[in-house]
Amino acid sequence: MSRFFKTLKPYWKSVLLIIALLVLQAYADLSLPQYTSDIIDTGIQNGGVSHCMPQAVTKEEFELAKVFMTEDEVAIWEDSYREDGDVYRLDVTDEKKLDEYDDEFVTAFILNNQTSAVEESAFKQQIAAQSGQDPSQLENVPVEMLGQQMGIELSTFKKEIEDVDGNVVLADCVDMRPVFQMMLAQGRMTTDDIVSMRDTLQEKMESMGSSLILSMGISYAKNMDSAAGVDMDKLQTDYLWASGIKMVLMALLVAVITVCVGMLASRVAAGAGRDLRGSVYKKVMGFSSAEMDRFSTASLITRTTNDVQQIQMVIVLLLRMVLYAPVLGIGGVIKVWQTGAGMGWVIGLAVAAIMALVLFLMVVAMPKFKLMQKLVDGVNLVSREILTGLSVIRAFGREKKEEERFDKANKKLTKTMLFTNRVMTFMMPCMTFIMYGLTVLIVWVAAHKIDNGSMQVGAMTAFITYAMQIVMSFLMLTMMSVMLPRAAVAADRIDEVLTVKSEIVDPEKPETLEKKEGVVRFNHVSFKYPGAEHNALEDIDFVAEPGKTTAIIGSTGCGKSTLVNLIPRLYDVTEGSVTIDGHDIRNITMNELRDELGFVPQKGVLFSGTIASNLRYGREDATDEEIREAAEIAQASDFIEEKSAKYDSPIAQGGSNVSGGQKQRLSIARAIAKNPKVFIFDDSFSALDLKTDAALRKALAEKVSDSTVIIVAQRISTVLHAEQILVMDEGRIVGRGTHEELLANCEVYRQIAKSQMSEKELGLAGDTEREEQ
Repeated sequence: MSRFFKTLKPYWKSVLLIIALLVLQAYADLSLPQYTSDIIDTGIQNGGVSHCMPQAVTKEEFELAKVFMTEDEVAIWEDSYREDGDVYRLDVTDEKKLDEYDDEFVTAFILNNQTSAVEESAFKQQIAAQSGQDPSQLENVPVEMLGQQMGIELSTFKKEIEDVDGNVVLADCVDMRPVFQMMLAQGRMTTDDIVSMRDTLQEKMESMGSSLILSMGISYAKNMDSAAGVDMDKLQTDYLWASGIKMVLMALLVAVITVCVGMLASRVAAGAGRDLRGSVYKKVMGFSSAEMDRFSTASLITRTTNDVQQIQMVIVLLLRMVLYAPVLGIGGVIKVWQTGAGMGWVIGLAVAAIMALVLFLMVVAMPKFKLMQKLVDGVNLVSREILTGLSVIRAFGREKKEEERFDKANKKLTKTMLFTNRVMTFMMPCMTFIMYGLTVLIVWVAAHKIDNGSMQVGAMTAFITYAMQIVMSFLMLTMMSVMLPRAAVAADRIDEVLTVKSEIVDPEKPETLEKKEGVVRFNHVSFKYPGAEHNALEDIDFVAEPGKTTAIIGSTGCGKSTLVNLIPRLYDVTEGSVTIDGHDIRNITMNELRDELGFVPQKGVLFSGTIASNLRYGREDATDEEIREAAEIAQASDFIEEKSAKYDSPIAQGGSNVSGGQKQRLSIARAIAKNPKVFIFDDSFSALDLKTDAALRKALAEKVSDSTVIIVAQRISTVLHAEQILVMDEGRIVGRGTHEELLANCEVYRQIAKSQMSEKELGLAGDTEREEQ
C-alpha cells in the first residue's frame, strides 16, 4: 500500500487543497442542521428572538428586572441600555457579548419571568406563608386590597398557563415582582434570599438542555419587547428570511465545493493512473525474457489496465469520502455534544452496529476480492490465447473444446463476482435499516425529553441530522473498507511489477564501443533457462566476422533461437561470454549494444501505422530513398508499389492486413533500413518462397557486404552459400565449416541436407555410386 500512497506524492498541493475544501464543506454541512434548529426554535417558537437581552424595555420593567440580579449584573444591565423616551433600548450589538450575557442573565430573567405571572391562588398561598396566616383566610380577599395593605399597587390579569395535566388554560395571574421589590426595600428579604432562589432554580436547570434554558430566558425578552412596543411580527419575519438566505448560501457553498473536490479528485486520480501506467510500461520495457516469462502478457495487460483503474477509483473515493468522513464525523460529535441532549449513547449504539457489520463483511469478502483479481487474469489469458490462435483452433476443429475452456474460466469468475455482489447487496439494506432504526430511536427518546421539558423540537431535528451525518461518515468509511482490499490487491500486483529486479541491467561503469566493426564472438558459452535443470546451450564457441555470413542450422529445439537471443541480451549467459568488437556485451549499455544490431525475430511483428513508419522504426531519420532501398533488398517493393498509397499505406494492428510473407519481408526491410553493423535473422526467411529467398539473400550480400550477418535457418537452401555454417544438435555445435566441408565431415548436416535436397542437387550422386560399387 506504500506504493499506493506514493502515487499521490506529486499531487500533494492538490491533496492539501482538497482537504481544505473538505473542511469548509464539513463546516457548511454541519451549519445547516443548526440553521434548521434555529428556524424551528428561534424563528417559529421564539418569534425570531435569539437572545435573552430584550431589544427594548419599559422604564417600569427596567427597574423590576433588577430584583433578581446580583450587583455585578445590575451594573452590566444599566450599562447595556440607553434611554429613549419612555423606554430603554439595548445598546449592545456584539454577538459574542450577547452570548455571554445570555449565560449571565438567564437565571435572573427566568426568575423574573416566572414571578411576573403567578396564578392568583399560588400568590395568596405565598403571601399567607410569609405573614403566618392561614391561606383560607385570604381566598376571598381581592388582590388589590392585599396590595393596599402592603403599600404597593397590585392587580390581576388574564394569562394562558399550563395546569398540572399540561393543558393550557386561561387563569387569573398576579405580578409578584413589586412584592419582592417592596420586601427588599423594607429589609424583610435580603440578597441571601435572592441568591437562595437563584441556586434553587439553577439546580433545576442542570437537568435541562442549554437550548431549553435559553428558550425560557428568551420568553422573558419577548414579553419585554412586546410591552415596549416592538413589532414582533416583523422581527420574526426578518429572522426567518435571514436564516433562510443563510441556509441557501450554505447549500450553494456545499454544492460548489462538492463540484470542485470532485474535479480535483478526478484530476489527481487520472494523473496518478497515468503515472502508474507509465511506470509499469517503462519497467516492462526493461524486462528481460526471464521477467516476461514470469509475468504473462495477459497478466501484465490486466495490471496495466484493470488494476490501475481500481486504484484510480479508490483514489477518487479516498479524496472525496475518506478524507471527508472523519472531519464530518468529528464535527458531528462536537455538535451533538453542544446540543446537551444527553443522547450520545443512541449514536454509539448505531456506530457499534455498523462496525460489527463491517467486520463481518471484511472477514467474508476480502479473500474473495483477492481471488477475483487472479480469476480476471485467467479469463484474460484464455481470451488472448483463443483470439490469437483462432485460425489454428478452426483448422483442428477445437471450437467446442476452447469454448468449454473459456466457459470454465468465465464461470469461476462469475461465481466469485456473484458472491461478492451478494455480500455488497446485503450490506446496503442493513445500513439502511440501521439508519432508519436510529431515526426512530432518536424520535422516541427525544419525545420523552420534549414531554419532560428538557428538549425542544428544533434541537431534536438538529440531533437527528447530526446523527445521520455521523452515521454517514462511518458509512463512507465502511464503503472504503470494502473497496480498499480490492485496491490493495491491485496495488500489490502493480508493486510486484515495479519492484521486481530485472536480471539484465546496464553496467554501473559501461564501456564504449570505439571500433564499431561488428565482430561477434562466443567464448565457450553455456546457458540454462531460469528454473531449468539442464543447460540449453553447452560450450558454444565461434566468431561471426564482418563481410561474412554465419549460418546456424539444426533440428527443432536444438537451441538456435536461444543462441541468437543471447546477442541482444534478451538473456544473459550462464557461463562464458559474448563479445562484440572485443567488449563483453554485459559491460555495454543495452542501448548502445542494440543500436549495433538489426534483429529480425522468428515471428514477424509489425506495429499499427503505415509501411513507412514501420520501416523507420529502427531509425526515425531514415530518408525516403533509404527505406525504398531497404524494401528493394527485402523484396518488398513490388507489393508496396502495387498499393494505392504505396509507402503511406496503413498497417493494421499486428500487421493483420498483410500476408505472412509480406510481414516477414517488411520486418527484414525494417532491420536493413536501420543500417546496423550486425544483422541477426532468426529463421526469418521461413515464410518466403525459394525464389524470393534466393533473391533476397543475393541483394543482401551485395548491399550489406561490410556487415556481419547471422542467419538461423532450417532450410539448406538458405545457408548453402554462407561462409561459415554452424550445425547444432542438443545445444552443442557438432559441426562447422562451409556447405561442402560439412557434407564431407558432419553426419548431422548431411542428414538434414538429404532430407531437403536430392543427392544430385547436393553433388553426392558420385559418392553414392562409388559406395555401391
